[in-house]
Amino acid sequence: MTQGLTVADLSFSYGARRALDGVSFACAPGRFTALLGPNGAGKSTLFALLTRLFTTPSGTVTIAGHDLSRHPRRALGRMGIVFQQPTLDLDLTVHQNLHYFAALHGLSGRDARVRIDRSLDRLSMAERAGERVRDLNGGHRRRTELARALIHAPSVLLCDEPTVGLDAASRHAITAHVHDLARDGLTVLWATHLTDEIRPDDHLLVLHQGRILRDGTASRIAEGVDLSDRFLALTGAPDAADRVGP
Repeated sequence: MTQGLTVADLSFSYGARRALDGVSFACAPGRFTALLGPNGAGKSTLFALLTRLFTTPSGTVTIAGHDLSRHPRRALGRMGIVFQQPTLDLDLTVHQNLHYFAALHGLSGRDARVRIDRSLDRLSMAERAGERVRDLNGGHRRRTELARALIHAPSVLLCDEPTVGLDAASRHAITAHVHDLARDGLTVLWATHLTDEIRPDDHLLVLHQGRILRDGTASRIAEGVDLSDRFLALTGAPDAADRVGP
């Protein structure tokens, strides 16, 4: 699976506290993989390791066939990232934000324009290209960040709880867009604590206290009951059922 994402025996500690403990999994091209875990499960630590914000000598990460520790620039170049916290320049237009990001990847001229237009079209944002990000609602800002993450044609897309703070309609639209991207061949790893963002045929990883508790299709892990109830039973998180969202 050279074009996907593979994590093998990844561990990380904050002093004496073990945040990740021997985490291993694989995300295939053309699949939406949901990383489901309560707050404090280790999702943010895992994403920090996948994006080289943190490093660790324990374990390996392979992105589109590139070892992240041995060839970080090649590996990160094959990845698109949408962080939990917004990272757009509010005073620039949508197009200006994307053009700046394209330049960081060495893209310019017609090539950059074509890629930007393609990304905006894919996220139904072309008509808003000239608007300042400050004037967009939360859902359209997130679409802009997704469009930006796709400009350099990555093989792997990481989304770290990208629907936080959005209303129900915006959350549904963003989740549907990313499912469509996966169906078109992209490898997607989507971190969330909201079970209603996960479809029955999605690949599901349940992370709790730094360990992968379950790895399989969501329907199989649910075992015939509501996924939120199954998640609560697996993690014992007292408020997990309340996090299904509006």
